[in-house]
Amino acid sequence: MTGLQSQDRNRPLVGVGVVVIQDNKVLLGKRKNAHGEGEWAFPGGHLEYGEQVETCARREVLEETGLHLTSCYAGPYTNTVFHSHQRHYITLIMIAESPEGQPVNREPDKCDHWQWFRWDDLPSPLFLPLKHLIQMNFDPFSYVSR
Repeated sequence: MTGLQSQDRNRPLVGVGVVVIQDNKVLLGKRKNAHGEGEWAFPGGHLEYGEQVETCARREVLEETGLHLTSCYAGPYTNTVFHSHQRHYITLIMIAESPEGQPVNREPDKCDHWQWFRWDDLPSPLFLPLKHLIQMNFDPFSYVSR
């Protein structure tokens, strides 16, 4: 492996996490077959080359849950190193509303199931980027009108 390829393997990746809000609750899925297996996380995925962040958020939520988003707002980002998997992610957070419909688990190989939770009553264990958001005193409802 050349020096550049070795460096590329250790470069941070860009992910997009989507806080989907419906009826004053947020949508979380229980991860499987990836780093953070068994932990609760927002829908989301990798930002693709040339893709806008909002486009990625809408695409990932539709692919994973079948939900269509109405409004979509840029939120904070997290900087997370998963030492056990030798991965480093910058996760861009989008806050979105999906006023109707229930999520369908369209990627059962990646997610056990989807469930709605009150922000003040989240399950555990939480995916590390979500833990980082909580440590930042992030409030997704400050981005949307209730």
